[in-house]
Amino acid sequence: MATSAVPSDNLPTYKLVVVGDGGVGKSALTIQFFQKIFVPDYDPTIEDSYLKHTEIDNQWAILDVLDTAGQEEFSAMREQYMRTGDGFLIVFSVTDKASFEHVDRFHQLILRVKDRESFPMILVANKVDLMHLRKITREQGKEMATKHNIPYIETSAKDPPLNVDKAFHDLVRVIRQQIPEKKPEEEEENQMAGRPGHGHPQTAVRDIVMARGPGHSDQELASPRDPPLPNCIEDHSNHDPWPEDLAQEGREGGRAGRR
Repeated sequence: MATSAVPSDNLPTYKLVVVGDGGVGKSALTIQFFQKIFVPDYDPTIEDSYLKHTEIDNQWAILDVLDTAGQEEFSAMREQYMRTGDGFLIVFSVTDKASFEHVDRFHQLILRVKDRESFPMILVANKVDLMHLRKITREQGKEMATKHNIPYIETSAKDPPLNVDKAFHDLVRVIRQQIPEKKPEEEEENQMAGRPGHGHPQTAVRDIVMARGPGHSDQELASPRDPPLPNCIEDHSNHDPWPEDLAQEGREGGRAGRR
């Protein structure tokens, strides 16, 4: 199948911020999205920033993703990185009831910092591969998302990953629907605000310039962008991706490590 070449310039940049309690799998999701590997061990993050050229609905864009700390000792940094975000993935673990209960707090903080009644967000229920440890049902997750009028998606960063790319792509679709296209000077200003020395102390920047095109093949950077197509978000949350017999065969391997 033919794929479009990656344009070399004039791409919109979307700054996505991954928030949620510590240990819910924010870094595992981010690393799976960018590097296509699963990191099982939990190593508390301060802040990591990643860049990627990617194609979403036949439109190329640069995704600037900030993976944030969930621990309370880093709570003072939250408002700082929230100010520059174009959209937010609020992540909780279906095995951790407290992380689900804290979704309200993250949602309210984002709206307060942005001084808005609504803002592009998506609710991400992670670690759904751990069926035997699940404490939050799909229905509860969808009710929480409906309460805040944001999309809901269930994910697993463990190989084979479930809905990881879709979670990030769906957030971009929400941003495109809710926020007018930014001017180049605004994009440059936002990019500078999210770089070390410009509002994000102790942030490690990972520049990843490979893109995942149709057919999941890696592509190198090259020429002009395709015309935009209408965006839409499909709800696949009613489909149970992990049947009970699959769980019994060791899908989760009995490990409740970082997802």
